Amino acid sequence: MIKNDLFLRALNNETVERPPVWMMRQAGRYLPEFRALRDKYDFFTRCETPELAAEITVQPIRIVKPDAAILFSDILVVPRAMGIHVELKDNLGPIIPNPIRTMEQVNQVFVPNIHETLGYVMDAVKLTKEMLNDEVPLIGFAGSPWTIFCYAVEGKGSKSFDTAKGFCFSNPVAAHTLLQKITDTTILYLKEKVKAGCNAIQIFDSWGGMLSPEDYKEFSWQYINQIVEALAEETKVIVFGKGCWFALNDMAKSKASALGVDWTCSPRNARYLTGGKITLQGNFDPSRLLSPIPTIKKMVHQMIDEFGKDNYIVNLGHGILPNIPVDHAKAFVEAVKEYKS
Repeated sequence: MIKNDLFLRALNNETVERPPVWMMRQAGRYLPEFRALRDKYDFFTRCETPELAAEITVQPIRIVKPDAAILFSDILVVPRAMGIHVELKDNLGPIIPNPIRTMEQVNQVFVPNIHETLGYVMDAVKLTKEMLNDEVPLIGFAGSPWTIFCYAVEGKGSKSFDTAKGFCFSNPVAAHTLLQKITDTTILYLKEKVKAGCNAIQIFDSWGGMLSPEDYKEFSWQYINQIVEALAEETKVIVFGKGCWFALNDMAKSKASALGVDWTCSPRNARYLTGGKITLQGNFDPSRLLSPIPTIKKMVHQMIDEFGKDNYIVNLGHGILPNIPVDHAKAFVEAVKEYKS
């Protein structure tokens, strides 16, 4: 039994004394301990070495003390397993040297054997569970099919992903074929993560907000929903779509256990759009962690008051920034632990 099960209780819609708290990218560049390992090992070495991935996952649990751990990995391990070559370049982010632009290229992408291609992730899950010693739950994650598709087709990060969107509109059969392959792979991958020991799963739709509401249904949500449907019997699934407030109503009708909200959607609107029952997660602006500590604590308490302490998981509205002082990250978590309704 997990000693601190507050996060899992919130996902179960149980009444809690205070909401649980964790931070997206909490195992990351704001921690000096993380930077020390980053300076010694390149990115994919850290992802692919279970001992390193587990150590990085557990660092914030020791230092910042949130109520859940999230496995250190990357959404791009999935396309790499599917035969799409991905490089990570400093200050540029992910680069796909041969972006997918034709049906012929789509046909070369395959749904892999998860144990052969991503077994190292399962090893990292098992090792992390040992290190956590049932103190807190462990979250596994994957990128949404649309978000993976964006990188695979665009070839790099983008402010608008016009090439990826253009491929959908000019070559929809190829686009849907690729999206389905990514979806099938993601379902197999996440099921193995759950078997290995993850207590919940989060799907990150980082680029869903690039699509219109109608296009979102066609090119993103239908594929995310396939993943939710496939996993809902086995674990709790959180869906986080950045900039996707317009889809919250549809998402709330799915089998997702919780929905992430970014800072552009107020707690009141998020509750209204989701019908007021589903657990919500978010939505503190990561830049706000640069505020003075008393301001952070005051704003966190106000945010909990607005969302309500039940059916709520405190988090940021996106990943923590690399320039956040560790004391400010700690203050964010402490503010939640000090909360009294």
